[in-house]
Amino acid sequence: MFARFSTARKSVARFFAIASFAALAACDITLDPDANVGPQIDPNDPVKVALLVPSGSAQPGDALVARNLENAARLAIADLEGSQIELTVYNTGGNPTQAADAAVTAVNDGAQIILGPLYAEAANAAGVAVAGRNVNVLAFSNNPTIAGGNVFILGATFDNTANRMVRYAARQGINRHLIVHAQSLAGEVGRDAITRAVQSNGGTVAGIESYPLSQQGIVTATRRIVSTAKTTGAQSIFTTAEASADLPIVATMLPEGGVDPETTTFIGLTRWDTLPQLSALPGVQGGLFAMPDPATAALFTDRYTANFGERPHPLAGLSYDGIAAIGALIEAGNAQALTKAALTTPQGFRGTSGIFRLLPNGMNERGLAVATIQENQVVTLEQAPRSFGSAGF
Repeated sequence: MFARFSTARKSVARFFAIASFAALAACDITLDPDANVGPQIDPNDPVKVALLVPSGSAQPGDALVARNLENAARLAIADLEGSQIELTVYNTGGNPTQAADAAVTAVNDGAQIILGPLYAEAANAAGVAVAGRNVNVLAFSNNPTIAGGNVFILGATFDNTANRMVRYAARQGINRHLIVHAQSLAGEVGRDAITRAVQSNGGTVAGIESYPLSQQGIVTATRRIVSTAKTTGAQSIFTTAEASADLPIVATMLPEGGVDPETTTFIGLTRWDTLPQLSALPGVQGGLFAMPDPATAALFTDRYTANFGERPHPLAGLSYDGIAAIGALIEAGNAQALTKAALTTPQGFRGTSGIFRLLPNGMNERGLAVATIQENQVVTLEQAPRSFGSAGF
């Protein structure tokens, strides 16, 4: 269904809920950043993949996520062409200690690559635990602080979205951005990602304003934010606000306070298409946000639903993507298929929400569509790119 992206062979996704941005004391992974981590394989033999899922956790919903991750992995294996994968599932309980133990056990059992875990702390622990075992970890996290060494993150990142939006905005003549963020860890990580994207793409950070993550906090900060937008000549308000949290208040209060969406474009770091009621908010009208390739995402949803009788959890696609990437590399017949050099192929892969590729620093890039809200409807302005090097990258 999905596979490695190349011109020669095209055979065989709550945003930022992929992993919490909880503070963690990440252990240093003392691996040479240029080391080509990963074992040699015999492409004609089954490759042993360990899937680490949060079963056994006390967290509500983790059992559902675990089941979906396993279902998606097995669906991906069934879709593979010309490669064999032997999947073994290990429970992490959603905690770092158990995740580290599971990773070590998996490698002792012969695992040649690890898919998962979900949470950032657990993924970091798993990576550290097997850092000296020549095994890579493809974690479901989107937390950039754990990426690097033998750990790659599959989750969509703020940096990827920020770069996509800044580049698109620049092509529309929007280059002066006022960054508005919540006083929370996620808001601050988002602020930094937007700042990097603006500066690296030749734009200007017109200012940075924050607000306490509460209704009253946003109301109190509105006058200050509006004043900054006007005095700095900001062409956009680039906000980290989330659909299920602060976005409804931000997108209501700032226009009421004097920001005109007709002249100052609202840009979102998070998705605005996840809650239908958001489309009526004044601040999102004509604003910009990014989302995965809708056609590809719908294809995976339909495929999963037909096989398992329920719609997939939003995180399920990450598990499919990991298996699809591994399978495509094995299919190429390369004994180095599980090494860092192979995993970071510039051509990337086709996944459940469009193209993606893993980067040498452990991060990832994903192809995203750019959308807006017009007459309370989501309208795609620019399709997700179909290859790396095209518009959007």
